[in-house]
Amino acid sequence: MRILLWHVHGAWTTAFVQGGHDYLVPTTPDRGPYGLGRARTYPWPDNVREVSPEALAHADVDVVLMQRPEEWQLAERWLRRRPGVDVPVVFVEHNTPKQGDVPNNRHPMADRDDVTLVHVTHYNKLIWDNGSTRTEVIEHGIPDPGAIWTGELRRIATAINEPIRRWRVTGTDLLPHFTQVAPVDVYGMKVTGLPERLGLPDDRMAVVDDPPQATMHAEIARRRVYLHPHRWTSLGLSLLEAMSCGAPVVVLATTETVMAVPPGAGVLSTNVDELVEGARWLASDVDAARRCGEVARRAAQKRYGLARFLADWDALLKEVTS
Repeated sequence: MRILLWHVHGAWTTAFVQGGHDYLVPTTPDRGPYGLGRARTYPWPDNVREVSPEALAHADVDVVLMQRPEEWQLAERWLRRRPGVDVPVVFVEHNTPKQGDVPNNRHPMADRDDVTLVHVTHYNKLIWDNGSTRTEVIEHGIPDPGAIWTGELRRIATAINEPIRRWRVTGTDLLPHFTQVAPVDVYGMKVTGLPERLGLPDDRMAVVDDPPQATMHAEIARRRVYLHPHRWTSLGLSLLEAMSCGAPVVVLATTETVMAVPPGAGVLSTNVDELVEGARWLASDVDAARRCGEVARRAAQKRYGLARFLADWDALLKEVTS
């Protein structure tokens, strides 16, 4: 089928577009947030095609996959069709509520009969007030990066997008605790300037801004431990990718991480001191790190494998377009 979707979350979309359909991605000359086009740091197949807003008026679209409320008006204007009436709509919610009266936040798609709302975690579905809208959960799926962990470097890896702006949300303020154990390498978007902001010298923290996905996987796999310090995000795909690489993990036990990280995969706790000591243990004992990484990889592959993810999406898309 032909699916219209915007490029919003590169890692999630990388998995979604492996499904073998035709994917139309709006592209504008400025490549702004509503016309970003194809990803440049992720491997997207050729059946992901860039399309201008003008061309969408004549495009054959079977379903619109939205990820932001404002895309509803864009779809209606660009397609010259009524979303939810002339063309089916699926809305994917990637995030926990950003502000307001948690857990009483009403979802923007709440109490609607013209859309199917899909959450990427059960925690998201639980914490949002979805009203009477049909609501499903399709958990993440990730392409297998392979069992590439070596842990050859006694360093800690973490992936955080916009750590300076998001700060406590992503646990940025917690990172100095872990630099006492080993140097921390931070990968992600807009990480430049983070060591200076945290007052850390170059020998305790390094940053790599927006690396290609394959490069990030390869570098994380060389680090002894993967750290996931996020307080309030849905479920970081980078955590699942690190687990799939075979890396042992040290994880703040918040939101959906308690379901993703099994016993034996590393250390999962809300006690920062316990996480620091866990990082110290894994950084110092490469054999223990390897054993934990093997558990982590098996768990990630079993629950978040790409085949299950694509099958779940195919079943839902077939239903909403029938």
